[in-house]
Amino acid sequence: MSKKTVQILQIVVGVIFGALITLTVVRYRESQHMISTKYRDWQKLNAILQVVEGNYVDTFSRSAVTDAAVAAALSRLDPHSVYMPPVERNASEEELAGNFDGIGIQFNVPNDTAIVLEVIPGGPSEKVGLMIGDRLLKVDDKVIAGVKFPQDSMVRRIKGPSGTKVTITVQRQKEVIPFEITRGKIPMHSMDAAFMVSDTVGYLRLGKFSRTTYEECHKAALKLKEEGMRHLVFDIRDNSGGYLDQALLVSNDYLSRGDTIVYMEGRHRSREVFRADGRGDLKDIGLTILISENSASASEIFAGAVQDNDRGTIIGRRSFGKGLVQEPFVFSDGSGLRLTVARYYTPSGRCIQKPYGAEDNYNYDIYMRYMDGEVFSADSVKLDTTDVHRTRSGRIVYGGGGIMPDVFVPVDTTRASRYFIECNKKAAQMRFASAIFDRYAEKLRSIDSYSAMDRFLNGLNLKVEFPAFTKKEGIGCTEAEWDETAPYLVPQLHALIARYSKLGENAFYKYYLPVDDTVKKALEHF
Repeated sequence: MSKKTVQILQIVVGVIFGALITLTVVRYRESQHMISTKYRDWQKLNAILQVVEGNYVDTFSRSAVTDAAVAAALSRLDPHSVYMPPVERNASEEELAGNFDGIGIQFNVPNDTAIVLEVIPGGPSEKVGLMIGDRLLKVDDKVIAGVKFPQDSMVRRIKGPSGTKVTITVQRQKEVIPFEITRGKIPMHSMDAAFMVSDTVGYLRLGKFSRTTYEECHKAALKLKEEGMRHLVFDIRDNSGGYLDQALLVSNDYLSRGDTIVYMEGRHRSREVFRADGRGDLKDIGLTILISENSASASEIFAGAVQDNDRGTIIGRRSFGKGLVQEPFVFSDGSGLRLTVARYYTPSGRCIQKPYGAEDNYNYDIYMRYMDGEVFSADSVKLDTTDVHRTRSGRIVYGGGGIMPDVFVPVDTTRASRYFIECNKKAAQMRFASAIFDRYAEKLRSIDSYSAMDRFLNGLNLKVEFPAFTKKEGIGCTEAEWDETAPYLVPQLHALIARYSKLGENAFYKYYLPVDDTVKKALEHF
């Protein structure tokens, strides 16, 4: 072997030996960071968080990282299993609890100043003399009028623990008046309106299924029954649900003994069937239920029970499609977990939960219904025709994506005149109603009957006054545009103005219903 060959071999061996030493060092260093983990007992999640805490370059919030990790983990399950930090959990529970701590008013902000729409009877604000139409200028020393103050921030400043005091400064016509108010427990109503549409037909609108829903709806329906109601239009459009027990109680009022309302089962939950006990007070009342694409959860339980038992007619558009049951778990720090533990099934055996895989665009489903034309035409509705079920009388219904109504009512696209669109952009209707109240405050506050309200509204020359008002806002209106828009604009104006009277929300819905296509279809149907 030549000397040159030996030198080459020595170089090669040296390179290999050096590489082996480097690899050994790297592997040794990696071994210093190697941590034993197992997926099956959740060790990996804890181990990662401990590594972050012991090695991360900057300071960080341990609670924020933990909350983010938990939220990310739950996002891999289903859309409705969620983690709630303490503040979110308290807000969520308060929304459905049926009461909250505050001063007892409802308001809107039509023009950068909050205006009182309702003073809750018996509440702290009524006791000190706040009135409908008062404009909120300050909360304690904080100016909230005319400064584009966020509405949610207003609510937070006004609310507070029972027994604490807050000073609300209002403008009432030309006077500025401070009111010192002691906060208290305020009842929250889940029912928006209940009144007679005709001599025999009642209307009830329910906004959510809270702790007080059954009591509210039961009393209201019995009162309507005493007034001559033989048929009820029960409006749960845009009702996103709430407490299961309230949906069961409301359903029970209208169903016969032994009728299935809903059943539930899950991997760790055996089947549980809920049936009507036959003691409901409204079993003899004709029933029509109105639903929309935003009617979900408890609303769908009620609608599904009525449809599958052939108890009434469902009118509107396909409901949201939430058939998952969440159970709350509360932790010692005040946070909570709302975990899906079962699916619910309508009496015919339908699970109406819509698909929620990664490819299903769950969060954009309602948007896609508009894009695909479903809300405009029943022929565009996408149903899972392989998931067939039958109602008690044998009618075919489908699972897998909400409650399909018996009578479909499309979104009306004809009400889109240029003038109407421009008015909506600037909330001109709401601000006009506020201006009318300013002018006739004393008279409006005294109106407590629909006959008196009719006389007042008919005395307003809206054909002249509203276009004059919008002209100042830079929105012109020709006579032809008014004639085109008035049939659906005028009832809206009447509803917004009537809301400032003692008739409140009932008046709003009563005057608006004549241009509500779904309600009109319901009245035509029976």
